[in-house]
Amino acid sequence: MPSLKDGSDATLGQQRLHQPNIFQLDSVPDSYVWSDLDSHPIIDPTGPDSIPLIVLTDPNIVQKVRKACEEWGVFQLAGHGIKTDLLNKLESQINRLFALPAHQKLRAAKSNGDVSGYGLVPISSFFSKFMWSEGFTISGSPLQHAQKLWPNDYTSFCEVVEEYNEVMKRLANRLLQVMLLSLGLSQEEINQTGPIRDPNDMSTAIQLNSYPVCPDPDRTIGLAAHTDSGLLTLLYQNGISGLQVLRPKDDIGPTRWLTVPVVPNTFIINIGDLMHILSNGRFRSVVHRAVVNRVHHRISVGCFCGPLADVKVAPVSKLAGPERGPVYRPVTWPEYQRLRGKVFDKALQALKMQDEVKRED
Repeated sequence: MPSLKDGSDATLGQQRLHQPNIFQLDSVPDSYVWSDLDSHPIIDPTGPDSIPLIVLTDPNIVQKVRKACEEWGVFQLAGHGIKTDLLNKLESQINRLFALPAHQKLRAAKSNGDVSGYGLVPISSFFSKFMWSEGFTISGSPLQHAQKLWPNDYTSFCEVVEEYNEVMKRLANRLLQVMLLSLGLSQEEINQTGPIRDPNDMSTAIQLNSYPVCPDPDRTIGLAAHTDSGLLTLLYQNGISGLQVLRPKDDIGPTRWLTVPVVPNTFIINIGDLMHILSNGRFRSVVHRAVVNRVHHRISVGCFCGPLADVKVAPVSKLAGPERGPVYRPVTWPEYQRLRGKVFDKALQALKMQDEVKRED
């Protein structure tokens, strides 16, 4: 894997903006070539390696979500009630965005210190190599950047994105309630102490991803391996596979990448680092990546969900007992993101209580 960079270095992001036609090349440039992509085998999920599929209306959803979060950190969600028409409109707007000429997309490029806009995916600054993808981040209203892209025709994009964000908030809040119930909290305890008690208490960011057709997909990566920083992520994809999750070594086999199958009308739910903290390590945040292919253009939409900026996330007290107290220190989402900007995938370890670090030593 390419070496990690300091997360505060914005140089790589600026370089990408000067290579707008990179995806039209017949070969993969050296700056996009990644080593060690095959350090773990890639398998199709079957049998005990099948990624959980959960129906939201299942009467046993609490138990099934608990099992999926403990054993996998990821599951596919069906029966979610999101209208197909909205998803079709969203997909159409994403294709419309990424089909724009390079110079037009660059009008909405991210500026230094700005989360929102067109450019590299957010984790790109941690790596010395480029990824075979382009992204568009929306934190808050999409209006300002949409007006730069389509000065006279931005309304439809904004309406679709804003509607999608609202329905994602409601779905994420419902899932969070189920997860907290599965950790043993009562509804009263959730209402009193939960990090998010109402969709209005939820902070979200929408990440639109484009993975263009690649002439040599075995030599590059669409999105490098990472975990998500928030509580949970709701991912929608356009029917083209590419997402892979990392399964640790177990009785079934060695450490391996599982390709998440495309199941129509489902969302992929990823557990993030803040949920890992909230559950005192009981729910695992899943390591995942995205690969590219020679034939199909893949798009995906990630909705990253977490608490408001001033809300501290700490291990649920019921999960800490006399034999083992809280594993992690309380942290807000912005604090955790700043920590990740310095140490990336060592952030959870850096938040561990001193007693827990001594226990591990």
